Amino acid sequence: MLRSVALAVGLLAAVPAMAGEMSAEEARRFVIGKLFNYTCFEGTRGQGRVLSDGSVVGSIQFQGAGPVRYAHMPPGTLRVKGEAVCASVRGLPLEPCFNLQRTSEASFRGSISGLGFASCEFTRHQGRTVVSHSTQNSHRPLGLRPSFTADNY
Repeated sequence: MLRSVALAVGLLAAVPAMAGEMSAEEARRFVIGKLFNYTCFEGTRGQGRVLSDGSVVGSIQFQGAGPVRYAHMPPGTLRVKGEAVCASVRGLPLEPCFNLQRTSEASFRGSISGLGFASCEFTRHQGRTVVSHSTQNSHRPLGLRPSFTADNY
């Protein structure tokens, strides 16, 4: 009986570590250097990795249609401000911050603070990554900027 109670208490104590809002430090440990598949509320999907310098590399398919493109964001794009993780994007007049909620031992949900509907689900990628470029404009990576212009494609 005591063993069962101890086991139950141990499992309950572990739940916050597996699910719930992540602090900036928890998010850093959970995300940095790992590859995640993602799907966003409006259909955009892809794979990405956040590096320790705050840069992001990966692939993106806007609204789940069209070509899958290589994407990158420069060092310092993602940064910690207090207990928040925020994005600094050139040309954007503000730094949006994110609510990061761990949903399992291998996944989390990220949403823009104040806009809970604008979210993406991230799941740690298991397996081999295959990177390919289309022959059209394959020599230029897609830089993500606040406004998309013809020179991004």
